[in-house]
Amino acid sequence: MGSINPPFVVFGYGSLIFKPPPHVQSQTSGFLKGYVRRFAQKSHDHRGTPENPGRVVTLIHKEDWDRFSRSDAFPDEDIVWGIAYTIDPEYEAEVRDYLDYREKDGYTMETLDVYTIEDGIERIAIQDAFCYVGRPDNPSFIGSEPLEDLAQRIWASVGPSGENKEYLYRLAESVRQLAPASYDSHLFALEERLRELDKTASDDR
Repeated sequence: MGSINPPFVVFGYGSLIFKPPPHVQSQTSGFLKGYVRRFAQKSHDHRGTPENPGRVVTLIHKEDWDRFSRSDAFPDEDIVWGIAYTIDPEYEAEVRDYLDYREKDGYTMETLDVYTIEDGIERIAIQDAFCYVGRPDNPSFIGSEPLEDLAQRIWASVGPSGENKEYLYRLAESVRQLAPASYDSHLFALEERLRELDKTASDDR
């Protein structure tokens, strides 16, 4: 008998949460341990342009982030909530190609464990899920920026996929809906500041 390949499971922590990949058989909300989600990746092709790149989230190992993120306002977070999607095996190759193209601006595929909480107990829900990570050595990685500078950049940037702030707003709302314990101080602080910028711009009209 031939061996059966394990299912292709991809963990989404950014736009994949609110814009899932095609041919999903099932999905599971869960979280990663030992990582942070930060707007530390330039977006030249979706939420910005080569001349004026926007900012999108990437997943970064906590120890890597601690080495160069002295301006980070939330140093103690190391849990990232998202969604693990199990892809129909018949379409695995097609979905891999789709994701490789969608995440082409500096992202690398890694495998990691996805956790969940059941009856108050933490356990591994999925082992070795695939995930696209913007490693610190990729050319689009921008690293840590002061929150105000980052908010201004996101608020003003626009790319082929739309306004950068719309990406942030949709991500923040989606993260809130994942689970009662789902929280992201960095994301929600940026959302609050962008709402303030929206209000200021509206009042000035």
